[in-house]
Amino acid sequence: MALRPIVYDGDPVLRKKAVEVKNVDGLLVQLLDDMVETMYSANGIGLAAPQIGLSKRVLVADVGDGPIKAINPKITAREGTVWGLEGCLSIPRVYGEVERAEKVTVKYMDEKGKPQKLECEGLMARVFQHEIDHLDGKLFIDNARNVKEYTEEELAELGDPERAEPEPVRG
Repeated sequence: MALRPIVYDGDPVLRKKAVEVKNVDGLLVQLLDDMVETMYSANGIGLAAPQIGLSKRVLVADVGDGPIKAINPKITAREGTVWGLEGCLSIPRVYGEVERAEKVTVKYMDEKGKPQKLECEGLMARVFQHEIDHLDGKLFIDNARNVKEYTEEELAELGDPERAEPEPVRG
C-alpha cells in the first residue's frame, strides 16, 4: 500500500464527473487499498478517487466499523433530511452545514466485483452522499451554509466529546 497525495480545491479534477469503472482488476484493488491508507493517514472517514487526482467512480469510507470500498456507487433511495457539519480533506480547515438525506440506499460493486446493496443512516449515509458528490464533481461548499475556516484551536474543539455537536464529516 502507498499514500496518495490529496488534491485541493481549485484542481480541475474535483469539478469533473468521474468516469465509471469498467473492470475490477489488481490495479483497482491496489488503488482502493491505497485510498484506505491515505484516508486513515489524513484522519478522514471518506475519500473519493477525484480527491487523489483520479477521475474514477470509486470511494472508500470508514465510520468506525471497518473500511467499505465502493466501485461505481449509486444512491437508489433517500429518506428524510437532516443538517450536519461537514468538512473535506480537499478543503482543509473549512467546515459548513449541509442538508443531506437522513437515510440512503446505495448500490455498488465491492473490490471482488460483486454487487452490493447498503442501507445506511446517520453518519454513514452522510459520508456516502458527500463522497458520491465528489464523483459528480460537486464539493460540500456548493450547498453549505455557515461556511467558515477554523483555527487549530476551534478544530480541536469540534472533535471534543464534551461538545453537544457530533464530530463533523471529513471526507
